[in-house]
Amino acid sequence: MDTDPSALSPAAQSAAGGVYFDGASSRRRVVALTLSDALEIRQNGDQDGELLARWAYHDIRRADSPAGLLRLSCTSAPALARLEIRDAGLAADLGVRCDQLDDGLPNRRGVAAIVGWSLGAAVSIVLVVLFGVPLAAERLTPLVPASFERRLGDVAEAQVKVIFNGGKRCDNAAGQAAFEKLVGTLRASGGFDNSVQSGVLATAVPNAFALPGGKIYLFDGLLAKAENPDEVAGVLAHELGHLRHRDSMRELIHNGGSSFLIGLLFGDITGSGALIFASRSLVTASYSRDAESNADSFAIKTMHKLGRPAKPMGELIFRVTGKEAGKGISIASSHPLTEDRLARMSKADAGSTLSGPPLLSAAEWGALKGICGAGKV
Repeated sequence: MDTDPSALSPAAQSAAGGVYFDGASSRRRVVALTLSDALEIRQNGDQDGELLARWAYHDIRRADSPAGLLRLSCTSAPALARLEIRDAGLAADLGVRCDQLDDGLPNRRGVAAIVGWSLGAAVSIVLVVLFGVPLAAERLTPLVPASFERRLGDVAEAQVKVIFNGGKRCDNAAGQAAFEKLVGTLRASGGFDNSVQSGVLATAVPNAFALPGGKIYLFDGLLAKAENPDEVAGVLAHELGHLRHRDSMRELIHNGGSSFLIGLLFGDITGSGALIFASRSLVTASYSRDAESNADSFAIKTMHKLGRPAKPMGELIFRVTGKEAGKGISIASSHPLTEDRLARMSKADAGSTLSGPPLLSAAEWGALKGICGAGKV
């Protein structure tokens, strides 16, 4: 009958010699150990007991174990067979006889190899983030169905409400009518249908952005700094350019993929924060230099089709950001310098005939400026 060593103290187990697992069952046996020309493992802790196993010393290997316990395996025994020894003297005697005891355990060279492979994996992830993910985003964006993009836009919109204190929309009736007129004019000039959604959010942040699925938002903080309808129209046309080129969808794939891979690198193996991070980044970080330049081109073309100048948009941006040259280069700030954008728009206006009617009347402009006044919800 086998003895259950779990009921024995460590001292009792040491006195008995060790604890043996035969690898064929989950049974634990207290055994006696004899060191002759091989290690003999005998039943019931009795040196005269039944011989359970005989391990040649050159086949014995050290297995992972806590301090104070020597755990052994044998290359000629079943794969799961284990022997546990707590007696320090017996463990030392075995160590002398087992000339290959530590074979297979990582030595300095092995540790260096593990570290090297780990660094290589980290570098690979970084390279994929820098080069592979942008290429994948470029290729995948045109393949995303419009219905799926709209659902992603809804998720991003929910994040906007979290970031900007609930995302309250301004709905002063006269101001809303003026805003819808301005957006409708730009939408028609840019070749968009009525599916584009837009609104003004009551926040002091001077910004505007586009979300996947045809959503554009203007912040009251930017509207407050605008001095005429052309400035606001240019910014809205710029955001329509991002919608036209599906830049928001591209950035969502790019940032979501990047955050997922970075999560793998630092331990977030589920990537649970990837979508939240990506949707937030749509309104807190810039697009790439090429995306911004292309959106500017679209805005210039849209404004000129209406016979209106593009330069006011550059003036508004310059008023918000100030002169950027000489401030140093930031990896996150990959958009063109504000003064370069203003110069480009001024040059484009100089070569065009701009005689279109005002986009809003003085009364409508005043109403738009006050859209977040008494009517703010």
